[in-house]
Amino acid sequence: MDAATPMKKAPAGKARGRLFFANPGPTNIPDSILHAIGHVAVDFHDPDFMKMYDECWEAILRIMKTTQHMFMYTGSGHAAWEAALVNTLSPGDTVLIPETGAFSLSWGSMAADLGITVQTIECDWRQGVDFAAITAALKADTAGRIKAVCAVQNETSTGMHLPIDQVRAAMDAAGHGALLMVDTISSLGCMDVRMDEWRLDVVVGGSQKGLMLPTGMAFTGVSDKAMKAAETSTMPKHYLNWKAMASRKQRSFIGTVPTNQFFGLRESIRLIEEEGLENVFARHTRLARAVRACVRHWSGNNGPQLYCTNPSRESDSVTAILMPEGFDAEAIRKTTMGRFNVSLGGGLSKLGGKVFRIGHLGDLNEPMILGTLGAVEMALKINNVPHAPGGVAAAMASLTEA
Repeated sequence: MDAATPMKKAPAGKARGRLFFANPGPTNIPDSILHAIGHVAVDFHDPDFMKMYDECWEAILRIMKTTQHMFMYTGSGHAAWEAALVNTLSPGDTVLIPETGAFSLSWGSMAADLGITVQTIECDWRQGVDFAAITAALKADTAGRIKAVCAVQNETSTGMHLPIDQVRAAMDAAGHGALLMVDTISSLGCMDVRMDEWRLDVVVGGSQKGLMLPTGMAFTGVSDKAMKAAETSTMPKHYLNWKAMASRKQRSFIGTVPTNQFFGLRESIRLIEEEGLENVFARHTRLARAVRACVRHWSGNNGPQLYCTNPSRESDSVTAILMPEGFDAEAIRKTTMGRFNVSLGGGLSKLGGKVFRIGHLGDLNEPMILGTLGAVEMALKINNVPHAPGGVAAAMASLTEA
């Protein structure tokens, strides 16, 4: 080719480099966990495997901060949702759902499909539920029809945190004996969960968020009170039946145990305990504050805003970002993925197209967050979205504060 001949522009192709996965779930899987999962098949009755199984079991109880019961399932967090309902309730029972966003309503829809009556405490999704409303609803239940309060500790659709200790206080203020069931799917291993101290009766968890594993393992921590309720439950169940599980050697899993997941779980627990659980929480708080500092800066010039407008409810796992009126959040997601290999979460339910979400949970550090924010800021400029440039610098300032 003659030196003066201009080179043809290469056609756009797949973005190179490692995918920056900033979804709120599933989350990044560390290389060491991927390697651990790639284990040869083993007999799940083998004594060496059972030793590892028991070690993993005890570690999850430590992360939940409980000394009570637990059951595990091959399934997503939705399986653990269903297990919580069908093992403790009977058809026609009522559950009280404090609304937090799409996932609280989804848990309620599941309960309704199972023949359970659902009473929802509605709220402004940007502000969060009023605890006094929980107390009032329970005080009004003089017939004792409400058998459980089902609360989502961290609502990934709205980027909002529900302080569960205050839910417990609201229930205590009403003097009501309902079970307290808590979805910790996107909070366990990311923020504090104190099952015994807060008197939580069922703690729902999943593998694909703070535990940094592939989707496919779910579990429920269960209190003595919930186990007693299970004795009188008449809801149909088989695969998720706690009574049948309790009689098995593995105390769970009706059917084959997902052995490879346990090799990954052992490594996940090693990583968490190597860092220190409280340090894991502090890292999530630090990264979340940096993301929020960035978005608050972007909000200048009528730019994108934090969807959560209540500082006391801001999530350390995920930030939902509301686009200015007339601008499409999906355009930002398309640009970050297509141009920069950065995957963001989309808006769910009534927030579809209005928000995009940045997950900052699991295996994540400062450079990964700054790279994600940089890609978003470029996408805002490319799509002519009004914003105040310099949000990444605001995040850096947050991260370098003493």
